[in-house]
Amino acid sequence: MALFSLVASHTDLDLDTVAQLSNGTGEVASVIPESSVSGAVVLATCNRVEIYAEAPDDRSVEQARAELLQAVTRGSGLAPSTVESSFKVLTGDTAVRHLFEVGSGLKSAVVGEREIAGQVRRALGTAQETGTATGTLVKLFESATRTAKDVGTRTALGSAGRSIVSVALDLTADLHAGVSDAETRAFWEQANILVIGTGSYAGTTLAQLADRGAAHVGVHSASGRAEAFVADRGGWAMALGGEKIHGAIAEADVLIGCSGGDRRLEAETLRRLREGVETRLTVLDLALSHDFDPAIADLPGVDLITLESVKMAAPEGQQESLVEASRLVDGAVAGYVQERKSRSANEAIVALRKHTQQVLESEMERVRGKHGCTAASEEVEFALRRMVRQMLHEPTVRAKEMAAEGRLEEYENALNVLFGLEVSAPVAQTGLESCPADVVPDATAGAAKPTSGPMEPASETARIA
Repeated sequence: MALFSLVASHTDLDLDTVAQLSNGTGEVASVIPESSVSGAVVLATCNRVEIYAEAPDDRSVEQARAELLQAVTRGSGLAPSTVESSFKVLTGDTAVRHLFEVGSGLKSAVVGEREIAGQVRRALGTAQETGTATGTLVKLFESATRTAKDVGTRTALGSAGRSIVSVALDLTADLHAGVSDAETRAFWEQANILVIGTGSYAGTTLAQLADRGAAHVGVHSASGRAEAFVADRGGWAMALGGEKIHGAIAEADVLIGCSGGDRRLEAETLRRLREGVETRLTVLDLALSHDFDPAIADLPGVDLITLESVKMAAPEGQQESLVEASRLVDGAVAGYVQERKSRSANEAIVALRKHTQQVLESEMERVRGKHGCTAASEEVEFALRRMVRQMLHEPTVRAKEMAAEGRLEEYENALNVLFGLEVSAPVAQTGLESCPADVVPDATAGAAKPTSGPMEPASETARIA
């Protein structure tokens, strides 16, 4: 199998394009059954769209890439050339390192932010629910999640508490309050705040508002989930529905959009709802696809903070913490790659063992045909198995060593030259047929051991190795 990823992020694209690409990823799951893509996990956040995928082999990567891009093009409505130019292709170990860095917050607009780790975890969960996550992708994303946790607990990046939401709220406080902590606290305690949306960003926003001492918070969801959302988070905020939302907008000091849905508050609608209101309004548009018309920034008494604003205002990460985080990521990537290379040898090992097993069984059929299912036949089988086990020990060790050195192809070529074996996919494991016997040779004692019935079939690994 060949691992690769398609990466489109805020470092190269404007966020409107990222949002359109994100909309297009809904077509990815449907294309997999009839394509060269063996599996895929989509990671879509407010700053990036990434598709981690597997192809059957290195030669299939280009075709798999093209099929995924076609799926995104159909779903996004963008021109094929735009989609093509938006995604960078990373392969093999480079794709692994990138995901580990992304999950640890090292590639975020707010360096070290912790929200991305949860998004990586949820991306895998979604792929597992839709059946698009292969075993390799599950292992990759689980390893990336563990690495993100290590970075969060073992470096100062985790304790800094920086996130897109926290930076946006800090910008809001700067516009309304003085420079002292007491003035900032007083602002949040007195402000009327309306949160639109009930997704992961809304949950993070509500938690951050609680930490800042906010006391007057309403939550609205066009889907009607606000009441359950608020109840699940302590019930201290107020769920708002129906016409109440209009009054809440009119009275709000801070309006936060986290829904990313199809509905958008237009500038003219906001102007009409706020007519006659003299208090200043700060609007935070944290949705990737924009909950607010950008033209509201031109309304008198309204300040608009977008993801682009957050990106420009994000503080630089402490250099010492970044170095330590990078060191942890380096170690995690090296460990993952080493383990993956060792696992990749299993297909070759199983192929060799199956071949040897078939030869042994063929010989045993002749022995049983001549001597029947007797103790003598079992002694012969015991001796042959012990000999095969000894003969396979060194080839097994060498397979793992060569895989770790990146030379597994040489080993597989040798199997093909010597035994005519093709190693291209996992080989199904089957047990050996054995005839009933009154005694079974005891491999540990080298003597016959009484049994009460026939020998049980065993896996080829247990019987041969």
